[in-house]
Amino acid sequence: MNEAKPFSNEHDKEDSVPDNADYPIKKSKDKIVIRGARQHNLKNISLDIPRDKFVVLTGLSGSGKSSLAFDTIYAEGQRRYIESLSAYARQFLGQMDKPDVDYIEGLSPAISIEQRSAAKNPRSTVATVTEIHDYLRLMFARIGIPHCPNCKKVIAKQTVEQMVDQVMKLKEGTKIQILAAVIKSQKGEHKDILKNLKVDGYSRVRVDGAIYELDQDETIPLEKNKKHTIEAIVDRLFIKDGVQKRLADSIQTALNFSKGTVVFVLGDSEDSKRGINEIVLSEAMACPTCGFSLEELSPRMFSFNSPFGACKQCLGLGYLLNMDPDLVIPDKSKSINNGAIVTISDTDSWSMRMLERVARKVGFRLDTPISKLKKDQLNYLLYGNKSGRTQTVTSPSARERHWWYYDRDFEGLLPQLERRYFETESDYMKEWYSKYLSNQKCPSCRGERFKPEILAVTIGGKSISEVSALSIRQAIRFFSSLELSEKEKLIAFQILKEINSRLRFLLNVGLDYLTLDRAAASLSGGEAQRIQLATQIGSSLVGVLYILDEPSIGLHQRDNRKLIATLKALRDLGNTVLVVEHDEETIRGSDFVVDLGPGAGIHGGHVVAIGTPSEIMLNSDSITGQYLLGKRRIEIPQKRRALNEKYITIKGAKENNLQNINVRFPLGVFTCVTGVSGSGKSSLVNDILYKALAQRLYGAREKPGAHETILGTENIDKAIIIDQSPIGRTPRSNPATYVGVFTDIRDLYARMPDSIARGYKAGRFSFNVRGGRCEACEGDGIIRLQMHFLPDVYVPCEVCKGKRYNRETLEIRYKTKNISDVLEMTVEEALAFFENIPKIKRKLETLNAVGLGYITLGQSATTLSGGEAQRVKLASELSKRATGKTLYLLDEPTTGLHFEDIKKLLEVLGKLADAGNTVIVIEHNLDVIKTADWIIDLGPEGGEQGGLVVAEGTPERVSMFSGTSYTGQFLKHILTEARNSAIANAEEELKSKLEAIRKEDEHLVELQAANSVNASK
Repeated sequence: MNEAKPFSNEHDKEDSVPDNADYPIKKSKDKIVIRGARQHNLKNISLDIPRDKFVVLTGLSGSGKSSLAFDTIYAEGQRRYIESLSAYARQFLGQMDKPDVDYIEGLSPAISIEQRSAAKNPRSTVATVTEIHDYLRLMFARIGIPHCPNCKKVIAKQTVEQMVDQVMKLKEGTKIQILAAVIKSQKGEHKDILKNLKVDGYSRVRVDGAIYELDQDETIPLEKNKKHTIEAIVDRLFIKDGVQKRLADSIQTALNFSKGTVVFVLGDSEDSKRGINEIVLSEAMACPTCGFSLEELSPRMFSFNSPFGACKQCLGLGYLLNMDPDLVIPDKSKSINNGAIVTISDTDSWSMRMLERVARKVGFRLDTPISKLKKDQLNYLLYGNKSGRTQTVTSPSARERHWWYYDRDFEGLLPQLERRYFETESDYMKEWYSKYLSNQKCPSCRGERFKPEILAVTIGGKSISEVSALSIRQAIRFFSSLELSEKEKLIAFQILKEINSRLRFLLNVGLDYLTLDRAAASLSGGEAQRIQLATQIGSSLVGVLYILDEPSIGLHQRDNRKLIATLKALRDLGNTVLVVEHDEETIRGSDFVVDLGPGAGIHGGHVVAIGTPSEIMLNSDSITGQYLLGKRRIEIPQKRRALNEKYITIKGAKENNLQNINVRFPLGVFTCVTGVSGSGKSSLVNDILYKALAQRLYGAREKPGAHETILGTENIDKAIIIDQSPIGRTPRSNPATYVGVFTDIRDLYARMPDSIARGYKAGRFSFNVRGGRCEACEGDGIIRLQMHFLPDVYVPCEVCKGKRYNRETLEIRYKTKNISDVLEMTVEEALAFFENIPKIKRKLETLNAVGLGYITLGQSATTLSGGEAQRVKLASELSKRATGKTLYLLDEPTTGLHFEDIKKLLEVLGKLADAGNTVIVIEHNLDVIKTADWIIDLGPEGGEQGGLVVAEGTPERVSMFSGTSYTGQFLKHILTEARNSAIANAEEELKSKLEAIRKEDEHLVELQAANSVNASK
């Protein structure tokens, strides 16, 4: 393709600006005007972006999309806002550097919704992030029905008038007795109490449910050491019109006597003896039966972040950090002597002597496998005894006939480890013990986070914890079917309106499978971004510039149209929506497209094409346009790899929403795990498969997800997960160090004659250690100057001029280049430079093969995108010698990748599978799915309606399940299109051949005619 020139729109004369102008002559109201953008790899571009439109920035990965959207447009908008504040305010808000651009006009207040994980606070949930929990707290405080946590009876605060009204609702003629509790569950004979009741004029009492006449019975037999309840019968009457005044007086008397509680017994005395048909009412927030009291409900009581509502044991977290028996004894098929307890390595230690005594006491041998122990024996081993007997244990110096006497209870393996963890002051030991800790459900609140009395407050029969456990879809059904009284409806009307609107927004962005209590830290970047998007829609702001980073990530094609409709709704409110995106459907649905390129890195940074999606497709310079038009495409393989009858089989997968399923992964092929968002893909692949393999192959401590067993692991020798987490968190990390090529380069420079003569070793050429680096900047090449309320300034080191090394180190050269020059090379340049060094060349070729030829070897890891970081990891694995029995796991590797980049990625993954390795990819991208050898489709929906295997097999087979599989529906469409396209191409090719044959025949006829004429002459 021809190199694209920097793109520039035509502008009216009144909008044009002289080169030396600081501000435009006329401000634009209907477009964002950008002139001379040079941030990162942008090549001094100028363009106009229409306002109040849905605009997509697209192009190859690394072409400059994020540099334009976030580092230029958003950064300038934020900088101007902050600079409008006082210097005092700016020191608290921080500062932003001015992007490298001549000027930008037409900016609105900008809000960035980036592809990053949500808050790591363990207390943050989907409900708290979206503010739904705040409204739930308010609603439960205002219309919640409190119950006694002990006897489950309703706790209600009522006035005398309300009590009268409630009793008068009984059927006319009903006989009632009004009782006042004098003594409740107290030991004693209570003779004085009964005598005083008789003196006060009461003739009847109920004692422990039996009626007694005080006038007739001189003594009522009460056992001194038993608890008794004595209730005075205040009045007896029938329900009829006109009895209200007497009823109110009797109720008031009973309330005064019993400190706020009154009992109504319906029926005759025989019924009252049996406690039949009783109504207990209270004028205080207290249980009328067991006396449990509750203060006035308030919103703070329904927050697990407040001491007023949080569980006292876990403090509202829902879990406790305890020693995990599955981590302390990971392999229960082993015995103690064979190393079942991984925290004990010395077989002649004091701990082993103690365990010998424990085993002898409870009746098992140290050679007995842990799985063969009885339940009580295992509990004794793990949690200790409370017998109070002395445990006699030989010391490690037993051969000297010394004895230790352990005169405490055996505390158990787990309590012992926990005690040592909290008592140790050694950071090393603290870290060692922490390997055996895991989060376990709080035994007090059972993971529900709240106090028992708060969990006893209900609306619609559900506590606040039960409502929070609902998925978005379930919550919408719950609130829409909620039956409330007229008073409750009036109170909750506005609250329900806010809750329902937020739930609808989450539903519209494809997050209906998330539960409200889902931890925010467990959300993917795409899920967190869509939650922010739903929150912004709920705010209903107008005139805002929203900038989003690939919101379609992690979203199944089924829900993509919902997302596009949501973005358009944001636009229709009167906002400008600027989206960095590669998704074909999103690009086609936009109002305006800016295509950057033509390549990546130094080859990008130009505006290749600009206009509507239709105009982009007609631009021959646009690779994006060619893919949209169909001139370029990712082809379906002519032949898929055959299965070799070897599988890894997971049986009884039950993690999260997986419904006890059995799944088999064929080995030696390229497999895609698909399904709608929330169907259980990550739970199956990342939480169960990878963690189980890491535990078996590498002895990892992290527990795999819930499952019964995994078969077939003997067929692989390595399991590698390649995700999009950063390759390093400091500027010192770079692609060269990560893939290991920099070690080989340093070794090469250490072998140069000048290095040998000076005694320089490979460490001399490291910028991370003393010796060869510049000590003025400690190998960073730049120095940060703190400017207090102004932005920090980074200046090149005055000593090394940004080259990171001291003068002596830089004197060592290979082909005229020193070590600093090498770090400044792109991968493509370095590949040519080191073409005669096979060890270095091979690793550089892997970086180039995954489409990273444009990045520099010394580029800071913190500047790499998630997609670039993932490809660096992939290149690192490719550079290693493959065994043919390696399992590669990738989670949505197409994140941040253009069509052309996906094509390169598939070629690399195909090579891995061709070498006999197993590649398993979690993916929604249809271009990846259609090229797979095998598909495992989960669903049919997300959340509680997912977790099943809907279909499995080749793409062609899965497409046959279009009635039950959403993936199958889209595959059927795309395979049909490909088949029709192939037929059309074949027909066109046949026509071309026939036309060529026809022309050849005509030429032969003409030639024969000419020969005949010549022959006749």
